[in-house]
This record gives sequence, structure tokens and C-alpha cells, in this order.
Amino acid sequence: MSRSRKPVNPAAQQALDRLKLETAAEIGLSNYQNTYKGALTSADNGRVGGQMVKKMIQAQEQQFAGGNSASQAGQTLTQKNDLNKS
Repeated sequence: MSRSRKPVNPAAQQALDRLKLETAAEIGLSNYQNTYKGALTSADNGRVGGQMVKKMIQAQEQQFAGGNSASQAGQTLTQKNDLNKS
């Protein structure tokens, strides 16, 4: 049985893509969106994914702790993306 590559929630996929671009920029991979990923080292690609997972875990831990920081982090992410587009 083959796996479906269709996202369950397209809005979630878009949010993950934004998170990926923000994370790549934070670790110093400029123009990540337009870079051929096969030209990057596996360490660089793994670093992006690892940092994404760290951010998602931190957001969930804050949410479980009852903090409003997860929603604030989402707002900050959106604000940063808006600034980068300018």
C-alpha cells in the first residue's frame, strides 16, 4: 500500500513551510527556499529539521504548561515573515 503525500490540513503544511524557511534563516542558510536541496549537505538539511522539531516541542511544552507563549510565538513568526517580505 502506497503512502499518500497529500497533506491532511493544507494550512498546517503552509505553516510548516514558513517555519522551515524561518529556521533555515536563523541557522545561516540564506535563500533556502530557492536553493536546490540536493546541493546542501545532509548535515545542513538535518540541522534545519532538527531545529524545527525543537521549536515545535518547545511550543507544545509551553502550551501544556498553560502559558500563552505558543500563540505569541506563532504571532512572532508571522511578524518576522512579514518583515522579511518587505
